[in-house]
Amino acid sequence: MSQTALDNDLKSAIRTIPDYPKPGIMFRDITTLLGDARAFRRAVDELVQPWAGSKIDKVAGIEARGFILGGAVAHQVSAGFVPIRKKGKLPHKRVSVTYALEYGTDEIEIHADALVKGEKVVLVDDLIATGGTAEAAIKLLRQLGAQVLAACFVIDLPELGGAEKLRKLDVPVRTLVSFEGH
Repeated sequence: MSQTALDNDLKSAIRTIPDYPKPGIMFRDITTLLGDARAFRRAVDELVQPWAGSKIDKVAGIEARGFILGGAVAHQVSAGFVPIRKKGKLPHKRVSVTYALEYGTDEIEIHADALVKGEKVVLVDDLIATGGTAEAAIKLLRQLGAQVLAACFVIDLPELGGAEKLRKLDVPVRTLVSFEGH
């Protein structure tokens, strides 16, 4: 299937909700894609397609939709799964990183024993916008000694520059569909 056909197929499975969570925002809702068995399978297959022959030790998913996609990707490539969570959600010894939001800061965490130094990891989430959370996740993974092979997202909002920000960290970025705007 051509990239255009893939794009149309996946785009048609994603619901757009205008003015959510605030006026002017077009919310890209992947729950409709997840509910469509064919589109979900295709998205999972396509997310890691460039690394299909590589040894992937772990797939890291960012809370919460990254858990759904990342778990499916990890299963597909026979890798372990590592949850990256918001502060205060993980029960064991944690490593955390604070990052800037539009207004203020946030913090994400990973279990300190989630990775072995040198493991090859693919980061997965549903959408890349400004890239702040994904950039923090990459820093967290690298702090534990992971080799971040790639960051994979179903949706890219290229005008917000997140994918480019990750590429500047020497992380290849894979996105399946792009939408204009925020």
